[in-house]
Amino acid sequence: MSKEKITLACEICKAKNYVKNKSITERLFVKKFCKKCNVQTLHKEEK
Repeated sequence: MSKEKITLACEICKAKNYVKNKSITERLFVKKFCKKCNVQTLHKEEK
C-alpha cells in the first residue's frame, strides 16, 4: 500500500494551505487554520 500526496484547500477562500500523505481511499475533510482567512475552517482534499 503506497501513500499518496494530497493538497488540502480552504472551503471559504480556496487557498491551498497544507500537503499531507493519504493512505485511505475516501476524500479527506479536516478542520485546519487558514492563514489567508485567519480562522479555523474546513479544508478538503484537492484533486
